[in-house]
Amino acid sequence: MPNAPLVLDSVTHLKPEHRGRAALCGSHGGHYAGWYAADKQVGAVILNDAGVGREAAGISGMEFLAGLRIPAACVSHRSARIGDGAHMLTHGILSYVNEPAGAIGLVVGMAARAAMALLDVASLVVRDRPPAEHEARRDVPELGRDKARVIVMDSNGLVTPEDAGHVIVTASHGGLLGAKPETAVKYPVFAAVYNDADRGIDDAGISRLPALDARGIVGACVSAFSARIGEGQSTLDDGFISALNETARRHGGTVGQSCRQFVSLMVAARTRHL
Repeated sequence: MPNAPLVLDSVTHLKPEHRGRAALCGSHGGHYAGWYAADKQVGAVILNDAGVGREAAGISGMEFLAGLRIPAACVSHRSARIGDGAHMLTHGILSYVNEPAGAIGLVVGMAARAAMALLDVASLVVRDRPPAEHEARRDVPELGRDKARVIVMDSNGLVTPEDAGHVIVTASHGGLLGAKPETAVKYPVFAAVYNDADRGIDDAGISRLPALDARGIVGACVSAFSARIGEGQSTLDDGFISALNETARRHGGTVGQSCRQFVSLMVAARTRHL
């Protein structure tokens, strides 16, 4: 009997035993997600286009994978919830298909389930792992003060226990993984900024925000058209706030602020609590 479709809420959930499989993952289709899938040597992958966004960052992993001859596609963020693999399989409609995937028969407008069925019976090839890459993470001391730190990172997955009580600026989408509130952020930071992935169906791209509110954590998203998803420095330097939670509003956050303005306000709010 054929395997059940390999469906995950994040590309980071791929395991060694998934080598050579076709995977549908809830992650955005940016460069690092594409690299990560290639590093895990999947045979093919379907991701979420995250609204495409600034400089088409939300699908930039597709051509990277094409260069490695790995079939890849994205579903439209308006058809299925980012971060929710099961929803993507059930409701996703392909919005982008790279050349190797097209050669197998995937086309824009195809249902994700039908695309996975094609990939699961295709003669997929395990490619060599790509050169190593690493997501960036760095402190921004010029924005911190009075023991309140600001940490910029490419992924929410890079949050550490030492970040508790501080301000993190990430380039991850603002969606919960599998609609689970506990996935909003691993540790009790003071404030967290994400990319809104153009919100998408059911406002999935900003669904972390109410979950953070419930934990008393400041939450905000920048517009996917202001900052490149997957690139933390772009979130900080280019981002403009498009959505925030009530905790953020209580501390002076407003839609339309630059990310740097917002972060400065949140640092000031944090120092009042130290």
